[in-house]
Amino acid sequence: MDVSDLASRVIAGDRRALARAITLVESARADHRAQAVLLIDILRGAGREALRIGLSGTPGVGKSSFIESFGLMLTGQGLRVAVLAVDPSSARSGGSILGDKTRMEHLSRDPRAFIRPSPSQSHLGGVARRTREAVAICEAAGFDVILIETVGVGQSETMVAELCDLFLLLLAPAGGDELQGVKRGIMEMADLILVNKADGDLKPAAIRTCADYAGALRLLRHRPQDPPDFPKAMTVSAVERSGLDAAWTEMQTLARWRRESGHWQARRAAQARHWFEAEVRAGLLAVLETTKARAALDKLGAEVAGRQLTPESAAERFLAALKSA
Repeated sequence: MDVSDLASRVIAGDRRALARAITLVESARADHRAQAVLLIDILRGAGREALRIGLSGTPGVGKSSFIESFGLMLTGQGLRVAVLAVDPSSARSGGSILGDKTRMEHLSRDPRAFIRPSPSQSHLGGVARRTREAVAICEAAGFDVILIETVGVGQSETMVAELCDLFLLLLAPAGGDELQGVKRGIMEMADLILVNKADGDLKPAAIRTCADYAGALRLLRHRPQDPPDFPKAMTVSAVERSGLDAAWTEMQTLARWRRESGHWQARRAAQARHWFEAEVRAGLLAVLETTKARAALDKLGAEVAGRQLTPESAAERFLAALKSA
């Protein structure tokens, strides 16, 4: 593969090249990994920057429906939108449905939009391991807004916050009271809490839920990277497409404030350091899969299974041997 040619085509906006580049960085093959690192280095020279918006929430809250309505609103304003959707992988077979394009039927046909579903594989935190690199590729391709949709996550899965400039948390009506809102974890990472399905019979419940979480947010400690009135809770309806304009206005206001105050670049610098350390940790874990290390693990594992060693003492022995190697 000619990596330089692929990079040039991505920068020129070739959608086929964009899809091929993301496939390359998601590959686990060693030769593909070397090409992927070179590709990202070349694309970084394009100097393009998009607004990265992470979107999380529990399964069934309407993330895909919201993204389709929100994305169509943005493309209607002339913006180019990329959607990176992460689907959960089966713990048994390793497969994923990857059905987000089916859910986003209208947005997937919009020429100003690009949707790429990816499997989470064994990666925890709601995103795939190479989602960060897919974001960088979409930025180099000239997209204005990149939406990162996580798998349905719980309260402690906040990895997507390390990928984005703005983090949206989508909630369903009647999802909890103020006590639920002040729990540490994903709640305190959100920049905007959007209560979806504020339409029909669920609208009164959505308004009450929004009020509960607005009250909860006032109890959380203020973050230095936010203006005084953030984070906020708002109601939206993906079906009726109501509240989307107001939510987009708040996103732009927060992004502008962070740029002007210097928090934008500081946040991206901290994220880059975080992913550098994550790559180092992943590399160290890969060392454990080498033949020599695997043999030592299997031997000690058999002794643990036979109750000749405790898991703790076996781990101490293995780590000591690894350090002295």
